[in-house]
Amino acid sequence: MADHDFLGEFEHIIVLALLRLQDQAYGVTVRREIESRTRREVSIGAVYATLDRLERKGYVKSHRGDPTPERGGRSKRFFRVTATGVAAVNRTQRALHRMTEGLDLTRSYA
Repeated sequence: MADHDFLGEFEHIIVLALLRLQDQAYGVTVRREIESRTRREVSIGAVYATLDRLERKGYVKSHRGDPTPERGGRSKRFFRVTATGVAAVNRTQRALHRMTEGLDLTRSYA
């Protein structure tokens, strides 16, 4: 991806959740982390669609875990952030900081 590409809002939140969860990052835990920290309800479909998009962009990688009896022998798909993904988070964070720098966010701009 180019050095000027930024993460969208939900992509940004997903990547931050992956970084927090580390080796426990799979769809359900990502969803729980987001809902817990943002108090925003999200669908598991939106989580997986975004994870797939981030993987296509090279910002995350996935791998299959071992099958588990409680999942009927199905394996979980775990995700991790790549170095390119960390760079995208940093780039996005810097851009957001520059955009809010000097603004008084306690007052109404309407």
